[in-house]
Amino acid sequence: MMSGQWREWHPYVSPLDPCPPMPVKRYVVPPNQFIPFQPMNLPQFPLNEALFRGTLWPALYSPYAPQKGG
Repeated sequence: MMSGQWREWHPYVSPLDPCPPMPVKRYVVPPNQFIPFQPMNLPQFPLNEALFRGTLWPALYSPYAPQKGG
């Protein structure tokens, strides 16, 4: 699952751990880690959409999906 901004991590699962194991943990790498500087003529969202998404530039947009059951 190494596509886009999502990454996976497989932690060690101990046989003596009293909690149920989580074999895979997932996390998001922020898009600003992939763009070291702001290039010229970067595409922009329309202003009303930029306010809704929280950024003016589509390249820096990272959708938030809340975890279920938490």
